[in-house]
Amino acid sequence: MTTCRIHPSILSADFANLESELQRIETADAVHVDVMDNHFVPNLTLGLPIVQRLQQVSPLPLDVHLMIEDVDRWGPGFAEAGADSVTFHAEASNAPVKLARDLRAAGAKSAMALRPATPIEPYLDMLPELDMVLIMTVEPGFGGQAFLDLTLPKIRRTRAAIAGTGLPIALQVDGGISADTITRAAEAGADVFVAGSAVYGHERPSEAIDTLRNAVTTVRSSVV
Repeated sequence: MTTCRIHPSILSADFANLESELQRIETADAVHVDVMDNHFVPNLTLGLPIVQRLQQVSPLPLDVHLMIEDVDRWGPGFAEAGADSVTFHAEASNAPVKLARDLRAAGAKSAMALRPATPIEPYLDMLPELDMVLIMTVEPGFGGQAFLDLTLPKIRRTRAAIAGTGLPIALQVDGGISADTITRAAEAGADVFVAGSAVYGHERPSEAIDTLRNAVTTVRSSVV
């Protein structure tokens, strides 16, 4: 595990100026796009038409995180819109293996998210169907929440399970990521980090991205 990818979340950006907000994070590896439907989570953000437009203007790949009901029906449309990666919640899918395959068939990387209290163990057999696993480190639905350390053991177990497959499956964390908490998540085995307010709350988002990357590099060097 040598990668460290930073995916700023536009949930913390200025929604009236999304194109210019994307330009402010050009040094990131991708942009995290939270799609919420006010049903699966108690918040409403943006939908497929806006994601399609973001795809047209973004200098970065889109990492779309679907926090929606009926994801088996709607998920593939986001892949068809050109998203680089589409993440669905295990709790919202009735046929997660089929959905993962449909996402790949539509040209996107397939990813599955788990809420903090959802264990990884029931889904270990489907890891080969995934390009990424997202461990939520807060309850999904709102930005600005505090990182939940209780998710660290699950991150470690997921990293061990991924290593056992021998496949290049990424392990993403999302929620409460800052220059402080990113080190704990990295030590546990995460290699893709979603950060909202830690990036967009900074006067110069590119500097915040560098700070997060450096924090991961430092903690990995100390482990070695």
